[in-house]
This record gives sequence, structure tokens and C-alpha cells, in this order.
Amino acid sequence: MFENLTDKLERSLKILRGEGRITEINVAETLKEIRRALIDADVNYKVAKSFTDDVKQKALGANVLSAVKPGQMMTRIVRDELAALMGGQSVDIRLEGNPAVILIAGLQGSGKTTFSGKLAAMIRSKRGRGVLLVAGDVYRPAAIEQLRILGSQIGVEVYAEMESKNPVAIAENAVKYARSKGLNTVIVDTAGRLAVDEAMMREIAAVKKAVRPSETLFVVDAMTGQDAVNTAGEFNRRLDFDGVVLTKLDGDTRGGAAISIRAVVDKPLKFISDGEKMDALQVFHPERMADRILGMGDIVSLVEKAQEHYDEQQARQLKKKLAKDQFDFNDFLAQIEQVKKMGNLKNMASMIPGVGKALKDVDIPDDAFKQTEAIIHSMTPYERENPASINPSRKNRIARGSGTTLADVNRLLKQFDDSRKMMKMVATGGMPKLRR
Repeated sequence: MFENLTDKLERSLKILRGEGRITEINVAETLKEIRRALIDADVNYKVAKSFTDDVKQKALGANVLSAVKPGQMMTRIVRDELAALMGGQSVDIRLEGNPAVILIAGLQGSGKTTFSGKLAAMIRSKRGRGVLLVAGDVYRPAAIEQLRILGSQIGVEVYAEMESKNPVAIAENAVKYARSKGLNTVIVDTAGRLAVDEAMMREIAAVKKAVRPSETLFVVDAMTGQDAVNTAGEFNRRLDFDGVVLTKLDGDTRGGAAISIRAVVDKPLKFISDGEKMDALQVFHPERMADRILGMGDIVSLVEKAQEHYDEQQARQLKKKLAKDQFDFNDFLAQIEQVKKMGNLKNMASMIPGVGKALKDVDIPDDAFKQTEAIIHSMTPYERENPASINPSRKNRIARGSGTTLADVNRLLKQFDDSRKMMKMVATGGMPKLRR
């Protein structure tokens, strides 16, 4: 999302490298480039100007320690101000009432229905709550069917009234139904329009008044850029929503909406969505996003994502096998499955400091492990358990069976051997720093 902005900000901050101290002259040149980079990224002009004015004030008032170079100090100031501009800290979703009602609003095509499913999955798995999804879009039968499909995928019940065209009555009946079934969270997906119109606003306002949600979330497509911010402002004036959700952050967008939206509507950005899978939803953390924009990575989010898919029992068994030098291709395949569950490979790699920039122009497809899996699946059970048994004739058979070449098989065998040696050293304490 922020690749171009990251590059431009990095070039802007280079102006101060090599300078002995921060002065009004060299700061002015840096800030001019930063403001231009933000505007190019579709950040609201007033927001960009206010931001650079604040950075200038902090920079000229900063006492640069002898151990800190002016360029490093400026990077820190820009990072802190970026985080503050986007809200400073994450804001949790409110789940109050019995049941707690969450109202989802936004334009047609913004991703409301998909987000409703993702949010239901997150609340169910991470909060342990009973969730009911409500099909409140009475104008698009496809939206009701889509919600039902999502509900079946994540194991959440969907409430719909196919004959009714009254979204207020549907929402009220759904709340009563949830209460009778002991479900303590209701997520109401509402109808959208191609543009903001009076009828839609009145309808959503009526639903909100009827069910009194503890949380009203406005969903907006990040790819609409500055229009996303303008639409958010219009919805907020009519609905007074509690938070914003930015979807489609994995698309070709300049990212300005994520930076501008808090400053313009004065409502927190609560969630960001960066993929179609049901687990491709993240709580928005301004500090972590500021780090990512400045190319510093986001190790905390990467660790959290890994922990979500971490199987402690499996890890203990794997450690024992590594210590005994019994790690085989079945274990290797299991590790690949664990990594695949974590989502898009390039997105994960970009969370590691420095790696995102290195991979900027590298295309990592979602099926990057496809060839590796094909080769392993072409092995016999004996070969998977005993990698040392794979001799030249076996390699040729595996290559033919997997539709790959002998060179591909040899490459995988070497990668496997290198991985096994590395993991054994970590597991047995041979590399304490890497182990930590």
C-alpha cells in the first residue's frame, strides 16, 4: 500500500544525512519533500500542511543528542507525528449490551458484507462470543446469499427474512432472535448505494435508532483515495459513527486515506482489511503503521500473526524430533502449511525491517509453495520419512511425478538439508541469539 510513499519519505529524510545539526534551512527543504510525498500519496492537502508544520515545530525545538544524528532525529519525529496523525494508539471495539449490536454502513462495493464475515470470525475466535450475522441488505439478494456462504465458512449463523423489505424490522427481529438463542453479539450488514443519497441515510439512521448499536462502523474502500475521506465525512455528519474500517489495502492504492481519515472526521480507524480470506483482518495500530510507512517493518504484528497459528503441542514434538535428527519431509510439509495459514507471503515479509524494501519489485505469488508441495507429494511415504534414501533414480522418478526437473528436486533437497541443520542448532541451543 505505502511502497511509493515509503520511497519518497526515505529520499526526503536523506537530505539531513551528513548534516551536523538541524537548521531552519535544511529542515525546510526536507519538509517540502515530505509534504509533496504525502500529497502524491493522496493525503488531504490541509492535513499534509498541518503535519509538516507540526514536524517543523518539533524538529527546530529538538535538542539533538551527541549520539543521535540529525537525520535519525528527524526520522523519529516524523514517525511519532505520523502515529499521532493516525490516532496515536489503537481503539478497541465496544461490545456492550445483551446482545451487543454492531451496525455496518458504507457505500455499495466498499466490502461491507465481506468485512461483516471477517469481523464475525474475529469476535468468535478471539473473544469467544456467540455471533449472529444479519442480512440487512433487502435490495440485493446476492448480498444475502454471500453472507450465508461466509457464515457457513466461519461457522456463524445468518439471520435473513427473504420476504421482508423492511430493514428496520429485520434488524429488530434479529436482535430478539439472538437474545432467545443466547447469542451475545449481533452484526447487522446494511444496504449500500453507488453514491451517498438521502434515502439511504434515512434508512440507516432508522436502523441505528431502532437497535441502538454499541458500535457503528463505516466501511470504506481504500482504493477510492481522497474520495474515501470525503464520503466518511458525509456519513459521519448523518450517522455519527464510532469508527472507520479501511478495506482492500492489498490493492493498488496510494494509502492517503489511512493517513488522512482520522484528522478529517475525528473518528478512529479501527480495522484494516488486506485480503479476501476470512482471517485477513487486523486491528489498526497507528504506531505500527507509521513504522511500516517509514520502512521500519512491523515485527509485533508478525509475531501476533504467527502466534494465532502456533500449535504448542506440535512445536514440542518438532523440537524433540529436531534434537534427535529425525526431522523429515512430513514435518517440512507441516511447517509449510503453518506458514500458508498466516496469509500473503509478501505482506508477511514486508513486516520484517529492511525486507519490504528488498522485495519491492519481487513478485511472490500466493502459490509460491506449489512446486515444493508437488515434489514432496510425489515422494513415497518411506522417502518422506527417510530423506537420505533419495538416490539419483528416486530423484528422477520424483521429478517426473511432480512435473518438475531434476534441478528443482536437487534444489529442494538442499534447502531441506540446510533448514534441518539450522533448526537443529536452534532447538539444541547451539545458536542462543537466533533462538531468542
